[in-house]
Amino acid sequence: MARTTESVNAVIKAYDVRGVVGEQIDVDFVRDVGAAFARLVRDGSTEQVVIGHDMRASSPELSRAFADGVTSQGLDVVLIGLASTDQLYFASGLLECPGAMFTASHNPAKYNGIKLCQAGAKPVGQDTGLDTIKAELVSGVPEYEGRVGTVTERDVLSEYAAFMRDLVDLSQVSGVTIAVDAGNGMGGHTVPAVFASLPVTIEPLYFELDGTFPNHEANPLDPENLKDLQAFVRKTGADIGLAFDGDADRCFVVDEKGDPVSPSAVTGLVAQRELAKEPGATVIHNLITSRAVPELVTELGGTPVRTRVGHSFIKAQMAETGAIFGGEHSAHYYFRDFWGADSGMLAALHVLAALGAQDRPLSELMESYETYAASGEINSTVGDAAERTAAVLDAFADRTTSIDRLDGVTVDLADGAWFNLRASNTEPLLRLNVEARTAAEVDALTSEILGVVRAGLE
Repeated sequence: MARTTESVNAVIKAYDVRGVVGEQIDVDFVRDVGAAFARLVRDGSTEQVVIGHDMRASSPELSRAFADGVTSQGLDVVLIGLASTDQLYFASGLLECPGAMFTASHNPAKYNGIKLCQAGAKPVGQDTGLDTIKAELVSGVPEYEGRVGTVTERDVLSEYAAFMRDLVDLSQVSGVTIAVDAGNGMGGHTVPAVFASLPVTIEPLYFELDGTFPNHEANPLDPENLKDLQAFVRKTGADIGLAFDGDADRCFVVDEKGDPVSPSAVTGLVAQRELAKEPGATVIHNLITSRAVPELVTELGGTPVRTRVGHSFIKAQMAETGAIFGGEHSAHYYFRDFWGADSGMLAALHVLAALGAQDRPLSELMESYETYAASGEINSTVGDAAERTAAVLDAFADRTTSIDRLDGVTVDLADGAWFNLRASNTEPLLRLNVEARTAAEVDALTSEILGVVRAGLE
């Protein structure tokens, strides 16, 4: 059936499909998306599509509807059932076929969505297929005159777990106590499988799969959602804490004191470990990642490459440069040995391996990667992002040494501090990130910038 451009645009975003179940997304819509996706990926070498889903109540039914759409276009389907997003990427790489993951990540329970990839976990975004799918949903997906595909089921969880363990040298990880907050998301599914054979102790928090998220949002990027894990680490005396988001493709780290570890510091640590395996390799980082990362990569003889914020840009640069690793300050970590896709689990295993290979607590281990202080991302609702950005640039003109416009504006200041202001693509927001030598400098600079950004708004 044909749909309006407005209704399709409301659900198919730049990187995925996402909307409110029953209002924007239903089985008929998803079936048509499946059919359009099959048409997009169908060629002489593509015979099947692999489909996984998270723990949301709507996910099994929607994934089956998508499978119906795929098979109606002559392709076979492999259902892997409950999965994390990186488990779906693993299956796409293992089976060398396109994939679809049903999840709305950290969004509230009423939402669901689809992350799509080509064979080998190559992303499908706006410019690599989603616009084509949109057009077919609006005009109506043509029927297929050939055979109807088949549906089979395959459990890949144990294969995924073994593959992850094989990618990281875990021989020195022994006796470590790990507190894990799964947030009632898919970490409760993958963590027991990955860690079952390791000589470590897991202290589980919110491992029950529950798409209503009864304890807190499964979004550890928000500091509020880390508080339970921080308290749990202190209570259990764990050596490290891990917090996964809803579909468990992101992982945040907390040290033995219950203090959060910067994702930029994790990026630095993993970059160092990967460069030790392949000296001189390329490492990707986005422009709001700490400057400590490219400095460290350069010091180690690697090649740092800076990108815009967003996984499509990171993955494109990974493919173009052959980078061994890429990291974002949002705790997405990308690995060449994982088909260039992101995996919070792999990053967590690297941190554990580094912790186990020496005698210091995690807080001391990470000190060398925390060269600078940072504000984290701060959002401001504004009426005219361009006008407010111009006002900030004017206010800092006499202290500015350079301005970069790769993604928003990145301003280098005479005292060595820098900040980035980026407008949201979907909301009336300006996003601010600040970095300086000390926390006091960061606080002062943040207050000054926000004073300009929010002038007259309160």
